Amino acid sequence: MPSTDASADAGTAPGTDAATCTNPGPADRRTAFGAGPGIADAGPVRGIDADPAWGSDSEDTLELRLPDEFLALIANEASDSGEDRRGEHGTAGPGSATRACADLLDSVTDWGSVDTPVGMFHLVPVQGEQDLALISRWMNDPTVAEFWQLSGPRNLAADHVHAQLAGDGRSVPCLGVLDGTPMSYWEIYRADLDPLARHYPARPHDTGIHLLIGSVTDRGRGLGSALLRAVADLVLDKRPACARVIAEPAMRNTPSVSAFLSAGFRFSAEVDLPDKRAALMVRDRCLRDLM
Repeated sequence: MPSTDASADAGTAPGTDAATCTNPGPADRRTAFGAGPGIADAGPVRGIDADPAWGSDSEDTLELRLPDEFLALIANEASDSGEDRRGEHGTAGPGSATRACADLLDSVTDWGSVDTPVGMFHLVPVQGEQDLALISRWMNDPTVAEFWQLSGPRNLAADHVHAQLAGDGRSVPCLGVLDGTPMSYWEIYRADLDPLARHYPARPHDTGIHLLIGSVTDRGRGLGSALLRAVADLVLDKRPACARVIAEPAMRNTPSVSAFLSAGFRFSAEVDLPDKRAALMVRDRCLRDLM
């Protein structure tokens, strides 16, 4: 359940900018995205969306991998609807299995580029050692490391990314490419299927965002806020069943919280997570044109 720490205007502390946005803490990295049981209920949610009864169930169902039969059903329904999942010669393409799983997020791979106030932006799913090396280098930036806690040998960041790539598609790690240059790391994930859902009144298809801005020179210039808004709107455009985009930056990461507010998110509640006190930030589909 990577946290969402965006920096104020995509700059200073990791959040939306600095190391921005959502970054998993040590406890969450072990349990998020179906990695296994072990997260205890961190406590009540405080705020206008709080539900005192939420999270009282002690079963670790949110961390279980979705059954293969269910994933096959999703793939069959997509096939029946006319979507072509095959390679150009009529056989399954090399990414067909990944694509079937990615249906939990409506095929992030196919979302394409979006024009933003800061340039043309594209979410590109992580693949290959070159991407992992870049992500590891970013994780070892002191500002990023403070919130993501994935600094050290490359295998720490690689294991974190591989856990998602090997999962059932509920989280998709991506590089953020701005005007052709990789400059940020993103995780687009199903918040309603994540352990985070134990700590707030989740709704079906809630979609979460984790983000870090890689280069120091890209921080503090408003990039984080601009890209957060663009990606949140992209999620709402490409996922018609999703009514809300969710983020959970640390309360102490003021720049990150400010960046989300500037990106059209609203502060919903304070949430006690296993590794931090978080600000639950929400971008609502019904309010996207007003904020």
